[in-house]
Amino acid sequence: YRLMFDHLLEVHGEREACCITVELLAMAHERACEAELAGLLAEDLAARRTPCLTALRARFSPDPAALPEVVVKLVPLSIYDGLIEQGEAA
Repeated sequence: YRLMFDHLLEVHGEREACCITVELLAMAHERACEAELAGLLAEDLAARRTPCLTALRARFSPDPAALPEVVVKLVPLSIYDGLIEQGEAA
């Protein structure tokens, strides 16, 4: 990751190098792909390429079929009135 940051500094300048590096580090952490992403970055470095963030996001995004379905059941707000009344009585 450090070598890629150095490469990005040379090619794109400080601001863009920082933005890209932060995105790469966040992706590696959030998607638990540190080693695999580091391998791809090493390939890009060897070819003197800037990593394609769009392609990397697509590659490391979760499979929509594997995502759990979340169902949220809302309770009636009147339930909270009972809690308020109990607090006032105490």
